[in-house]
Amino acid sequence: MFKTISQALKVKEIRGKLIFTLLMLVVFRIGSNIPVPGINRTYLAQMFSGDNMGLFELFNLFSGGSFNNFTIFALSITPYITASIIIQLLTIAFPYFERLAKEGMEGRKKMAQITRYLTVALALVQGLGLTVGLFRKTIIDQNWFTFVVITLILTAGTTFLMWLGEQINEYGIGNGISLLIFGGIVARIPSGVASIWNKYSDGSMSIITILLFIVFGLLVIMGVIEIQQGTRRIPVQYAKRVVGRKMYGGQSTHIPLKVNQAGVIPIIFALSILQFPLTIMYFFPNTAFYSFCEKYLSPGGNPGVWVYAVLNVLLIIFFNYFYTAVTFNPVEVAQNMKANGGFIPGIRPGKATVEYLNRVMSRISIVGALFLAVIATMPTVLSEYTGLDIRFGGTSLLIAVGVALDTMRQLENQMVMRNYQGFLK
Repeated sequence: MFKTISQALKVKEIRGKLIFTLLMLVVFRIGSNIPVPGINRTYLAQMFSGDNMGLFELFNLFSGGSFNNFTIFALSITPYITASIIIQLLTIAFPYFERLAKEGMEGRKKMAQITRYLTVALALVQGLGLTVGLFRKTIIDQNWFTFVVITLILTAGTTFLMWLGEQINEYGIGNGISLLIFGGIVARIPSGVASIWNKYSDGSMSIITILLFIVFGLLVIMGVIEIQQGTRRIPVQYAKRVVGRKMYGGQSTHIPLKVNQAGVIPIIFALSILQFPLTIMYFFPNTAFYSFCEKYLSPGGNPGVWVYAVLNVLLIIFFNYFYTAVTFNPVEVAQNMKANGGFIPGIRPGKATVEYLNRVMSRISIVGALFLAVIATMPTVLSEYTGLDIRFGGTSLLIAVGVALDTMRQLENQMVMRNYQGFLK
């Protein structure tokens, strides 16, 4: 990794992309510390003074601490993620969106534009819910003008983050949205280390508990790397063809099917879906709906913690298969192989190849899906039995390591493209 980075820094174009990405992350962190105006900071600090914040910690995971401090980026990028999920689901349910998905670059541009509009609408709903619900008591001057201004500020913050992520995609290295979440998680490491040290100093946490936490973190990192890098190689043989006086084909190659084709996207999607009802409930404080969500859907409730864990597992498995189906098309792969005279040894070209690829992909995807589900759910279970506050530690590690691996892979691809270009010259 360090060798790749050192080589990349020697290339002017890639160095510029890396610097641009870092500057965009710096802008993100600066905005994460700009508070929303008109808030009673003393009362806000009292709201989040407890160690077990439950649902609040879930929001704080995506916002990188902006939610607790109620800054302009308090909504983070979650409305955009939710909008992306909705648009992807619509490609299956509605022919119009399915047609857009098949229209190539122009179709993707249109879908991206619809996603942006939907993001703004969802940000308005979530921003209004937080303003008139959870954070209402922290607002000094409570009137509708103040509520509207704060809602618009939160919506503008999410819209700016969406634009920031797109700029990273176009001019930087890595997936912009994932990197923003990664930046928020990494920024919380110093405060997390300080919190653990304070608990150890006052005797509320033993050295054994800290060691267990470190071991758990190392196991998660090792597991994520193994699963992310794991592939099933499907052998492909190309038949020999004679064109004029030249002979083409005859070589053997393989199709690398990743064990975790979807990466950390299922985790992010699942958490976004689970956050939505927890946001809506703040529209209806002191109601039966609020009590129901707090008790049965919140990770801080009882038995909500178990309901939340089960829903998290099911959603991760679902989105793993869903996103894999979106990114890997067996029909297209089989058609390309057949058109170029390729076949899988022992499998007939055409329909049989499609069925074989589907069967193999389904078998290896369940391994990746179950791994993601276990890593995302195990900290919640351990927190209930051990009292160690690592409810979202596994998810944070999973997202951080996954995004880091994906960014390094893109960086390596940039290096390979440069080398190939130099070779061709």
